[in-house]
Amino acid sequence: MKKQKVILTTKEKSELFGEGVITVILLLLLNLSIIILINLAVLNDPRLENGIFFLKKTITFANGVHLWSWQRLFISFMLVGDAIVVYWRLIRRYRQMQLRHVIEELHYIADGHFDHRIPFVVKTDLQKVIDSINALVDSTVASMEEERQIEQSKDDLITNVSHDIRTPLTSIIGYLGLLKSSELNEDQTKYIQIAYDKALQMKALAEDLFEYTTLRSSTNNKLVLAPLHVNSMLEQVAAGFELEAEKKNITFNVITRPRDLVIDADAKMIVRMLNNLISNALKYGRGATEIDLIANKVNNEFVELRVENNGEQIPKKSLQKIFDRFYRVESSRNLKTGGTGLGLAITKSIVDLHGGNIKCQSTSELTSFIIQLPLNSPKKNDGVL
Repeated sequence: MKKQKVILTTKEKSELFGEGVITVILLLLLNLSIIILINLAVLNDPRLENGIFFLKKTITFANGVHLWSWQRLFISFMLVGDAIVVYWRLIRRYRQMQLRHVIEELHYIADGHFDHRIPFVVKTDLQKVIDSINALVDSTVASMEEERQIEQSKDDLITNVSHDIRTPLTSIIGYLGLLKSSELNEDQTKYIQIAYDKALQMKALAEDLFEYTTLRSSTNNKLVLAPLHVNSMLEQVAAGFELEAEKKNITFNVITRPRDLVIDADAKMIVRMLNNLISNALKYGRGATEIDLIANKVNNEFVELRVENNGEQIPKKSLQKIFDRFYRVESSRNLKTGGTGLGLAITKSIVDLHGGNIKCQSTSELTSFIIQLPLNSPKKNDGVL
């Protein structure tokens, strides 16, 4: 990093010059006022005048040179004092400007430019602050890079493990399925069913782990972007859940404004995203009678997708963590409905990958998952990200 002095702008130089001029003018007016007051005091008090004359006569230098007049002596001292005051004021103002430049550099780094360092060299204790800030940024960047590598290693491990265990799990599930169809006694059938259900849960977890880490991986997050008719897609997704919804006396409502709304998106991932949200509503929206799938075009810039249900409210303390991986609302942690805790995390990853955002709002009347996706993806590049 190349070190440099703080370079003042033209405006700052003008401020500094103006500060000096104003200080000089004020000091000259102060000096003149003091001289006038002293002159008036001397003229009105003969004893003071005689004392000054006696002092001049008494103090004699070599070759018979007498002391200057008190006015000249006083003016000389005042000029020296004025010069010191002006210098102190200008230096103080200049250091304030240096500090302002350092703060601007610090804000620039805080905005995310972690490859930048404060390049200034100053001759005050401010240099220690600058060096400390640069050292802190270096340490922070190193820690972030180390954390990124650890996170990447962890994701790679999860991806590899989840990929490797899917094959033997598929075989186990197949053999258990054959045993289920065989004639066995009651206890054997019960135990095989338990093992079969647990194997299915493990396979679901492995698949979710694999998909989540794949979506997070910068080397695998490729989107196949194509025009997607939103209303048709919502109707098809809703149709896939009709049987399960009928068992729970839940009806689907699909609303698209306008009906011919089309966006650029990866259809497979968008469907997976909606499947996760609908499955979540069916599992945890206790007491729900309706699930609404709504799409609105907003300002010709993005589409707002809503998955809403009128079931049980999500606690406020859970709303901020609901998209975290492995997080599950405590009331849903049971054998029948408890999922892997990755469905909503996968959903958020899909939304992020499309350059959108997602949030959840929940009241006693309605729980809404609100997704905003750009109509035309800014990341589009020959259909692949």
